Amino acid sequence: MNLENYYWYFKEAVPHHICDDIVKYGLQIKEQMALTGGYKANHQLNDRQLKDLKKKRDSNIVWLAEHWIYKELHPYIHTANRNAGWNFQWDWSEACQFTKYNKGQYYDWHADGFQTPYNHPNTRSHGKIRKLSVTLSLSDPKDYKGGELEFDFRNLDPDKKPNTRICKEIRSKGSLAVFPSCVWHRVKPVKKGSRYSLVIWNLGWPFK
Repeated sequence: MNLENYYWYFKEAVPHHICDDIVKYGLQIKEQMALTGGYKANHQLNDRQLKDLKKKRDSNIVWLAEHWIYKELHPYIHTANRNAGWNFQWDWSEACQFTKYNKGQYYDWHADGFQTPYNHPNTRSHGKIRKLSVTLSLSDPKDYKGGELEFDFRNLDPDKKPNTRICKEIRSKGSLAVFPSCVWHRVKPVKKGSRYSLVIWNLGWPFK
């Protein structure tokens, strides 16, 4: 998919007290090890699977589905979708992923979208795909080093060289980036402290 804008950002848009409330709430819930699409939740990993997972992703997460969080962030998603020129149809948000990256933790290159629509009968996600992803920075940049969100804007042509860019615009607390879920990205290793973020995937019917 060729895009004119690979992401749209809002700098220091979400009030700090909202960010603090999300962090406080997220830390009250028992965290779990973050998985990738190749592993099912509540599945006990063996040593080989755990080693393979850690090569790709190492972070801790909590799932949140609070109305007040969606109410705060949805207007930015709609605005970015329009201003960036994507105009994707979407109508449902998955549970929010509150993520904690401690020193040495990271999430290597990946895209959020899957190859096939969700097969979850009797749910609002059934038959839909991830279209727009959101990352909200919840930490003060003075509290950690590293952990940068980085994009790769190359397409799937194997002859294309990487075209990477660190998303410096969302370094500050309360800043967020919205981007198509097909865009490759990663979170670089945290070098010091802890980085908190919130991710939301927004679904719609497959492209026609």
